[in-house]
Amino acid sequence: MSLPRLGEKFPEMEVLTTHGKMKLPNDFRGKWFVLFSHPADFTPVCTTEFVAFQKRYDEIKKLNCELIGLSIDQVFAHIKWVEWIKEKLGVEIQFPIIADDTGRIAETLGMIHPGKGSNTIRAVFIVDDKGIIRAIIYYPQELGRNMDEILRAVKALQISDANGVAMPANWPNNELIGDKVIIPPPLDEKKARERLEKAKAGEIECYDWWFCYKKLE
Repeated sequence: MSLPRLGEKFPEMEVLTTHGKMKLPNDFRGKWFVLFSHPADFTPVCTTEFVAFQKRYDEIKKLNCELIGLSIDQVFAHIKWVEWIKEKLGVEIQFPIIADDTGRIAETLGMIHPGKGSNTIRAVFIVDDKGIIRAIIYYPQELGRNMDEILRAVKALQISDANGVAMPANWPNNELIGDKVIIPPPLDEKKARERLEKAKAGEIECYDWWFCYKKLE
């Protein structure tokens, strides 16, 4: 079985979670979701990640997006770890966590690094409201994720879809164009000339016909 790729449908699977059985991606139909794997329960870096995700959960849900975690641990370990986080750190983890104790799901999604034993790496799958994989990010076990970057990616992809634009580096704080967005380049000479005319008329801004940008309304 080949690993899933960008632009492909997220593989259909039934999973056991701390919130009961779920079917992916069907149970999130009409919503975006972020599925992320962590190496193991009761580990320091993973604990900081779960707290960080939970702190941003309300903001994520405002984007019509859900969170779901995963590791090769049994469901009772997930439940006990979530209880520990609430008791010791005062943070209640409200999103489900997949118990993949057989490793079947992690293998399907390419979450196992052969040089790192049987634990899952820190993988992130961003899936849109049609069940299509839009972004995949992998981190090594020793590096905790930047949750604000994951949140930024969801926002940026949604804005790109809604407006037919591309997002610059470090959006919305790009070094050249700030929070403006990039207009896709024209595909023929006529449209290239039209693009420059629009720039002269003040409708858009351009460095050249192939690099034009605008402020979103």
